Amino acid sequence: MAAILIAEDEARIASFIDKGLRAAGYATTIVGTGADALGHARTGAFDLMVLDIGLPGMDGYTVLQELRAAGSTTPVIILTARTSGDDVLAGLQGGADDYMRKPFRFDELLARIRLRLRDATLAAPPVLARGDLSLDTRSRRATVGDRVVDLSAREFALAEEFVRHPDQVLSREQLLSRVWGYDFDPASNVVDVYVRYLRGKLGAERIETVRGAGYRLR
Repeated sequence: MAAILIAEDEARIASFIDKGLRAAGYATTIVGTGADALGHARTGAFDLMVLDIGLPGMDGYTVLQELRAAGSTTPVIILTARTSGDDVLAGLQGGADDYMRKPFRFDELLARIRLRLRDATLAAPPVLARGDLSLDTRSRRATVGDRVVDLSAREFALAEEFVRHPDQVLSREQLLSRVWGYDFDPASNVVDVYVRYLRGKLGAERIETVRGAGYRLR
């Protein structure tokens, strides 16, 4: 499941986008300031960002500039009430992948999101690797060194999240949303159970517990 960051300070618009994207099967996070947008985007935990230009504190252009300067290739769709040609040009030259003016039709926004996510997926390498762990996302085959490891579909999806975000602490909530695709009871221990399965198959030392925060692939 793709994770989308919604950087929008107008609560009504943010809620409208959030509900639509969740209904379409995406995991979403809403932030309302430029600093929060940049901080969340820099984690690498999101597959795409919908970015409003008129954010308080740090505008969307600055967020985008800082993000691209840091080497991030996360697709960004600018969503703004600014309509001049210069604004559009500034956004695209600044590294935006697409530009939509408010007011907008949600079905058009959804179509553009799907297009950018598809482009990003096609550009991504089919084999993900971290140390001696490799995941072939086409054949769904996992190997550790020369050993092929039999993973269930859910185990593979969890391992893929870790390999795509090496050295990053992933919270239980993030993993639940991205791997299972819907919200569990906060008391559920399903993530811990599947991490234990992965440790048994990939090596106990490979996935580190970060107390009070989540898990990290070492």
